[in-house]
Amino acid sequence: MLRACVVCPRRCGVDRTAGETGFCGIGEAALVSSAGPHFGEEPPLVGRGGSGTIFFAGCNLACIFCQNADISHLRRGRPATPDEIAASALALERGGCHNVNLVTPTHVVPQIAQAIETARHAGLSVPVVYNCGGYESVRTLRMLAGLVQIYMPDAKYWNADTAKRLSQAPDYPEIMREAIQEMHRQVGDLEVVRGIARRGLLVRHLVMPGQTDQSLAILDFIAERVSEKTYVNVMPQYRPVYRACEHPDINRRPTPEEFRSVRDHALTLGLRLSD
Repeated sequence: MLRACVVCPRRCGVDRTAGETGFCGIGEAALVSSAGPHFGEEPPLVGRGGSGTIFFAGCNLACIFCQNADISHLRRGRPATPDEIAASALALERGGCHNVNLVTPTHVVPQIAQAIETARHAGLSVPVVYNCGGYESVRTLRMLAGLVQIYMPDAKYWNADTAKRLSQAPDYPEIMREAIQEMHRQVGDLEVVRGIARRGLLVRHLVMPGQTDQSLAILDFIAERVSEKTYVNVMPQYRPVYRACEHPDINRRPTPEEFRSVRDHALTLGLRLSD
């Protein structure tokens, strides 16, 4: 998959094993920005011991409002082999983390798959969380069946023009819908045991200013085409960072009314809120 890269929906076709890079900017070696317990994730992931996050540099999206631009766009990180990633996962479990949370993993799935297998053979027992932007190849996701226990994708846009303008991905809405359905097919609804997530799907949706119509359409899709029992995190924390100021329509925070309308719609549909 890396010799003529088709890991993500962009299908750049570059030979990453020879040092070529495509849209994500990452060659053969995954770049790890940081690894450690994180207490700012959803409560079912955090518990008392935290979520064991491993942040990967690079990204297959180009969101102009990215809150982790130094990692995703500037690609700040150190090269890490699959064995080193596996060692980090094991260290996070030993440190008391409830899971291993792979953040922005889409463009390094082959390396991650090898790392998970290595870690499992070495005794890793906590769930693996695939924490992604939602722009995923179904073919690649099927490689992860049995390796990932919890999928946590973003569901960003319903409108292709918005996805093109803000993330350079006009096919994002269609790709996201197919990916989330595949994730649910693999792991089902989120199972929470004594307050801790063990397996299943948790969808994140960031409420954007002036886009509540898209938010409502996304929630309708989740309830009608995925599962009305889906856990959803409707997030209010959008702020205009990175290059968002270049687009006047998103150069502000969402209003309390915008957030409440989306959250209330999720409750009306019977979706489960993760906050």
